Amino acid sequence: MKLKFKHYFLLVCLISFGFNANAQWKKNKANEDTKIWRYDIECQGIAKKGAKLVKVWSYSKNPKHAIAQAMKNAVHGIIFKGYAGGGQGCTTLNALVTDYDVAEEHEAFFDAFFEDGGEYLKYVTAATDGSIAPGDRLKISKREYKIGVIVSVQTDQLRKRLEKEGVVRALNSGF
Repeated sequence: MKLKFKHYFLLVCLISFGFNANAQWKKNKANEDTKIWRYDIECQGIAKKGAKLVKVWSYSKNPKHAIAQAMKNAVHGIIFKGYAGGGQGCTTLNALVTDYDVAEEHEAFFDAFFEDGGEYLKYVTAATDGSIAPGDRLKISKREYKIGVIVSVQTDQLRKRLEKEGVVRALNSGF
């Protein structure tokens, strides 16, 4: 009886390890697909005071990966890219960090900030129920998709966080 129990226990352990390894592999694959920060960002309007509504177009071999990385890409875009004016209520938004030397100087902060489940999630929320409109799911080559996801980014709070870390200067700090 003890022998059967040990075999069952071992089998359950191996199966659970397999599921965990598969989940970790998928997460790593999603990060790998978007590691080079390849995305486009465009204004969709003003969400509420201190926030911007943006559409992020993420590129990936797997559409699920692009969707999963959209919020991370949106926050990264507000910090490092900005966007041109466009839709209703949209004006040009310059990147919060314009000097890449500053980004390299604070590399440890940004690595922790953008890790899976990281602090960036405090500044972004999905603006829809998670479904993707048919026109926002484009197959651009045999093996790559371009997925558009609309999110709201708390730009004012994000800026305050970056000021606190010394990444950007406060707006009231003078010239």
